[in-house]
Parts: sequence; C-alpha cells; structure tokens
Amino acid sequence: MASLKASTTSVGAVKLDTFRVTRKSSLGLRAPVHVAARKGSPLRSVRCEAGLDVEKKTAALEALEQFKISADRYMKERICIGVIGLSVHTAPVEMREKLAIPDAQWPHAIAELCNLNHIEEAAVLSTCNRMEVYFVALSWHRGIQEIMDWMAKTSGIPVSDLRQHLFILRESDATQHLFTVSSGLDSLVLGEGQILAQVKQVVKTGQLNSGLGKTMDRLFKDAITAGKRVRTETNISSGAVSVSSAAAELALMKLPEESRQSSVNFLLVGAGKMGRLVVKHLASKGVTRIVVVNRSVEKVDALREEMKDIEIIYRPLSEMLDAAAEADVVFTSTASEAPLFVKENVEALPPVSETLGSTRLFIDISVPRNVGTCVSGVKHARVYNVDDLKEVVEANKEDRLRKAQEAEEIINEEVNRFNAWKDSLETVPTIKKLRSYADRIRASELDRCFQKIGDEALTKKVKKAVETLSTSIVNRLLHGPLQHLRCEGGDEKSLAETLENMHALNRMFDLDTEKAIIEQKIKAKVDKSGNKS
Repeated sequence: MASLKASTTSVGAVKLDTFRVTRKSSLGLRAPVHVAARKGSPLRSVRCEAGLDVEKKTAALEALEQFKISADRYMKERICIGVIGLSVHTAPVEMREKLAIPDAQWPHAIAELCNLNHIEEAAVLSTCNRMEVYFVALSWHRGIQEIMDWMAKTSGIPVSDLRQHLFILRESDATQHLFTVSSGLDSLVLGEGQILAQVKQVVKTGQLNSGLGKTMDRLFKDAITAGKRVRTETNISSGAVSVSSAAAELALMKLPEESRQSSVNFLLVGAGKMGRLVVKHLASKGVTRIVVVNRSVEKVDALREEMKDIEIIYRPLSEMLDAAAEADVVFTSTASEAPLFVKENVEALPPVSETLGSTRLFIDISVPRNVGTCVSGVKHARVYNVDDLKEVVEANKEDRLRKAQEAEEIINEEVNRFNAWKDSLETVPTIKKLRSYADRIRASELDRCFQKIGDEALTKKVKKAVETLSTSIVNRLLHGPLQHLRCEGGDEKSLAETLENMHALNRMFDLDTEKAIIEQKIKAKVDKSGNKS
C-alpha cells in the first residue's frame, strides 16, 4: 500500500504539486516515488537539439546564459544523481512498449539526453520490464522536467499520462534502486540473470561509443559488482532464472499434469536469447520435442548443438501459421514491431485436443507484443504476456522475501561504498583550487623578487635557485593540508573528517569551489549549445 504526502514546490515561475509516495514492492522493499502534477500553467522546457529552429536555439542559449549568471540560486539544488522511469510494477505493457528503446539506439538516446540544458550525464536501461533513465543533473527540478518532455516526445505519450506511472528517485535512493535492479530483486523472477546482463550491456555500449560520464560509468560498474555479489553470496538464483523460464513454468502450470511432457505440442516463434532460454527450461522439465519457427535456420542449428536432450524441428517464418495449427502451446519471442498473431488468423486455427481443455495457449514474452490484444477475445485461445508472469513468481513468495532480506545487506554495503567514492570526489576541486591559489601567490611574489634583484644580478643560476626555493616552500606548506584532503572513501569516519577539512579550507582561503564547479559546468553547456547553433 502506498502512502501519499503532498507538498508544493516551485520550479521557475511554475508551481508544482509534488507527491512523495512510498511504494512497497512485491519484495517488501520500500522506495520513495516523486510524482509531479501540474498546477496552473503548463510546464515549459528549453531543449537544445539539432532539429530545433534558429529561434528556439536562440531561446535556449539565452536561458543557459541566464542560468550562468544566476548560479547562486542553483546552489540550493546542487548537482545530483537521479533516475526517472517506469517498470512492470508501475506501468502496463501498452505503455512500456511505446517507451522501449532497442540496444542499438541507446547511444543516440544518451546523446539526446545529454544535450538537454540541465543534464550533464545520462544512461538508459531499457528492457521488456522497464525503461529507466539514470542521470546527473545540474538542476534537479529542471532536469526532471526536461527528461519527462523528452520521454513524451519519443513515445508519443502526453506528459500528463506518463506522470501517473513514472517513479523518480534521487541520490542514495536512485543508487539503491539500480543496485536492487541489477541484483534481480526488482524483477518478476527473483534473481533472474538477464537483467544483470542488460546492466552490463549499458556499460559495454558506453565503452563502444562516446562513453558514459565518470559518475554514470562508476554507478553502473558498481551495480554490476552488487549484482554479482548477491548471486554468489546468496541462493537467490535458485528456481526460475529468467523471464523466459518463468514463461515456460507458466505454460506447464496451465496444462494438465498427466500430459505436460508427452502429448503436448510446443511451438516457439523466434530463436533469439529469450527463445533459447524457453527451450532450455522446457528441456529441463522433461519436454522432449519442440517446433521452432525462425527467419533463418542457423540459430535453430545452434540450438540443436547446444541442447541434445530435446528434439528441435525447424520451420521457416512463412510456415508460422501452419505450425501454429499443429501446436497446443505457442511461445512468441521476436523483435517484430507488428503483431504476428491477430484475431482473424487465430480464429482460423483448428481447435486443440479436448484433454487440454480445447484451448490453445499463447505465451507472449516480447515487447512490443507479438500477439495482438484482440486475440484475447477468441473463444478457444488464452493469451498471456510478460505481466502475467507474476503468477509464477507468487508461487515462491515466502522464499523470495527471505532471500531478498539477505541480499539487501549486500546491496546496502555496495551503496555505501559508491556514496563514499562519490563524496570523496568533492575534495578534488578544492585540492586543485588550493594548489592554483598557492601557485598564483608564488608567481606574483617571484615577479616582485626578480624586479628587486634587477637584471644584472639575476643570472640564470640565481633565477633557477629562487624558483626552486619558492616551489619547495609552497610544496612543504601545502603538504599537510593536501594530505588531509586525500581520502580513498573506504572509511566513513575518515571521509567525514576529510570533508570537514575541505569545508574549513574553502572558508579560510575563500575558494568557493562549489560555485566554481557549477559555473564551469554551465559554461560547458553554453559553449556546447553555441557550437550547435
């Protein structure tokens, strides 16, 4: 049950009603969800992208320039990590499939997100069960607004409709969410391995292209570490291991027990990764024969080589309906954007055996769906999609909760480790600025000294000796303060002391590093937008 508290937040000149929802997942984990509802005038967002006309680009530059000269008011929001998205827990498959982004388009999506005015870094995690955008924002409220507008534009879903299904998490909550996702605790099937592979794919995609930003790269790599630890240190992966295996279990659950392995005709459409796991799991349950429809025979041949315990019969895609006519259970797992089965051709299929209830099962694990929604209305057909896999998960709910509690301790350790690393980065600008401050004083005093010595007495040897002496003095003086600013981030007490030292040095030498960092990042955004106009 979710608890709801309302508060009003100002974003620019627009007032938002911000609701903080505590959503309790099926695992018993709690995560805050922020949903912004419009009040009064519509939200406005300035985006910089190649398709904008000159007038809009000029407006964007003006907005960023205003942002640059008004950095003080942004100091309250600070640069922060966040995630905004939706999942099988918050949105129906109809909405998720419109927002789904294929792996090959992740780099383009990341580039578009990083071109938004207030987004510094971004990463996209898009699977059949979720679409999530992780980001580093220069301004929290403005960044969220821009990402929601981007999601609305790419999906064709109005922001007002999206907002009802989105969850938004910030800082440690965002980090914990990703680590929980990577560990398989937020999946329909506890500990399923596909999500960890998909998180790894985010890092791999970043490495093959322009790369993720420093914070996003570390965040996702630490999420992979958390996912690996959870799987090796707990028994979380026992039982169902993927969405595909849950689909196979659902099919067997719906069939009469005496006919599950021998007399049932199974058909799989699509021999990709998900389809391969369906075959693998069916074989482990005693199924000895399956027909596989695929565009080419090569993947089916590879399946035969890998799985010797099950007879795999290949049929080309052109014979899909003929194969379906002979099948009692049809699994679909293809990347087709259009439905493969619609009401007309399913109605034309002959009925299945009375011992199976005269009902043909369609189990669709594709997003977008391969079986049209209209097929649900066919009398002798029963359709299941990824949302229906919850039934399989519920069968082991008690065991799930116990393992989730074990895994939470590991996740918390990894979240603390990431947060310590992130906090330790705060000292780097202070170190650089203190060094620069000291070097400016040294250069100024050297110049005065050389003028007093005069050109006649200032030989190269003397000049070199004085420069070396001044450098040595500065280094010796800075050694102590800089040592107290260096921290690996492993010890919480040591990190707290380091940050306290940093703030003290900032005050003593009036370094104002936080504002300098923001101004530097804003300047980079202005320059980037200017180059595109």
